[in-house]
Amino acid sequence: MNNIILIGMMGSGKTSIAHELELMYGLDFVDTDDLIVKKQGMTINEIFASQGEEAFRDMETALIRDDLTKLTDTVISCGGGTPLRAENRELLKQAGTVVWLHTSVDEIFKRIKGDKSRPLLNCEDPESRLRDLMDERSPLYRDCAHFSVFTDGKDPEEIAREIYRFVNPD
Repeated sequence: MNNIILIGMMGSGKTSIAHELELMYGLDFVDTDDLIVKKQGMTINEIFASQGEEAFRDMETALIRDDLTKLTDTVISCGGGTPLRAENRELLKQAGTVVWLHTSVDEIFKRIKGDKSRPLLNCEDPESRLRDLMDERSPLYRDCAHFSVFTDGKDPEEIAREIYRFVNPD
């Protein structure tokens, strides 16, 4: 089977849904942020603080190009900013079926309010920043995805079944 690659904003449920796909269908599972943390020996916050966002984005691109494109039968949960680069969007499309977990800003904000592990939201007005990020990223997610699933009001198991039916229509 082809890889299933989950993209979307932070808090859209990528990790939860990836775990459902892993459990329900016996797929392997990788999380790009977790792989970067493991390779670098630092948290995402530490990488952003010490090396900056651009260095982190370089790490993402290298990971996709050098590691993820070699995987099969794997569900891949990508960091929210992974599709920012055109190169990443093309590599992801080549590596499997890309699914955009489309979640409203209001729902995301409810899920992640107060979470200090999100470096891009450690600011004075995180809700406004989240809206700006959604405006910036939505066209990129749309460009990258083979299809999208609106996640508001659905549980991870329901979403996982919907994704699996799309990837395996027979």
